[in-house]
Amino acid sequence: MTTLAAPAPLRADAHTIGVVSIAHGLSHFCQLVVPPLFPWIGASFGLSNTQLGLLMSVFFVVSFVGQALAGFVVDRYGAARVLYGGLGLLALAALGLGASPSYAVMLVFMAVAGLGNCVFHPVDFSILNARVSQPRLGHAYAAHGISGNLGWALAPVFVVGIAHGTGSWRLALFAVAAVVGAVLAGVWIFRAWLTVEPHADTPRRSAAAAPAAAPAAAGGTFDFLKLPAVWSCFAFFFIFALALGSIQTFAPSAAGRLHDVPAAQVAICLSIYMACAAAGMVLGGFLVRDPSRSARIVAAGFGASATVALLIALGDWPSLMVPVLFGLMGFGGGIAGPSRDLLVKQATPPGATGRVYGVVYSGLDVGMTIAPVVFGALMDAGAYREVWLGVAFAQLVLIATAFNVKRNWRRPPPAAAAAV
Repeated sequence: MTTLAAPAPLRADAHTIGVVSIAHGLSHFCQLVVPPLFPWIGASFGLSNTQLGLLMSVFFVVSFVGQALAGFVVDRYGAARVLYGGLGLLALAALGLGASPSYAVMLVFMAVAGLGNCVFHPVDFSILNARVSQPRLGHAYAAHGISGNLGWALAPVFVVGIAHGTGSWRLALFAVAAVVGAVLAGVWIFRAWLTVEPHADTPRRSAAAAPAAAPAAAGGTFDFLKLPAVWSCFAFFFIFALALGSIQTFAPSAAGRLHDVPAAQVAICLSIYMACAAAGMVLGGFLVRDPSRSARIVAAGFGASATVALLIALGDWPSLMVPVLFGLMGFGGGIAGPSRDLLVKQATPPGATGRVYGVVYSGLDVGMTIAPVVFGALMDAGAYREVWLGVAFAQLVLIATAFNVKRNWRRPPPAAAAAV
């Protein structure tokens, strides 16, 4: 019988989860500092919604390419050093964006920001899977997801507040650079909680553990790419990003046009969505304690979110109800978050955590690359209802994709399963 070693002390796990979550929250914060400033940036450079959406597409194109490569770097050299580089690039990008004299220069610094953003999922999950005790992994995933959503929720309030208060979108981006620098300093101070040797992502087991009980090792450097579950996860995150990319960029404005929501109220809808998603992840962290129901939890969460998106698209709502609907949609998606991350872990062979998470989460970047341009074009065409129908359709497709991931899990052979 396979026996897991005693869990690490709660304090050690909590420190690791805390430092990783703060860094992850900052990465999400930086992803969403530019879209809330679109009205100011567009006015400064005379840009259309499609051109503004291209800023985010450049960001995610670079992040997509970089994230797949970052996973290999993490597995080869360890996670902490890669994390420092990512944070440094984000600080540089925020400074460059704030100082940009033209739209073309902004595109260059959005590419730099995408390069900084690409490291976080391979880094974070390599550290969490290697350092956090198995019984606490569900809560670690929940904390990780909550921090990301809180970063998204804080970004619009932070940058719009500074832009409104000072009349300068550039000062808002300079303030972002200062925040990134402070977090980089903090992560360096607490670096002891991030140290992981390369290939240290196998489960903690006693010396008597039977090797046959563990999932098959990664084998050659690229052997993990032969696993159907890896590509099922990639497809899942691609579709998820199509919905999320719309929600983060143009869906709030589309809802405002459909339901006559005042501009000031539209601005807080995204923050409400993200805050409620974080609350949903708290519940999701407890539900994921039973790994066998992870796909069902994902289906229930995104099914609820898709229903709300359809209500926004097809209903006739008073303006005060629209932020409430955003909150309900975010809560449903948040419940699904920890189970979503567990699906990926169950598809990951030992020794390949960075590579698998890098490739899988690059699907998120591909979707986020496409979504701003597609939904920006719909906005320019006045197709506000179609924006929300697209969000609902993507979330419904996620349900089928989640069960496809589960069907493609890499399971141990029957003899090994019997030994567990």
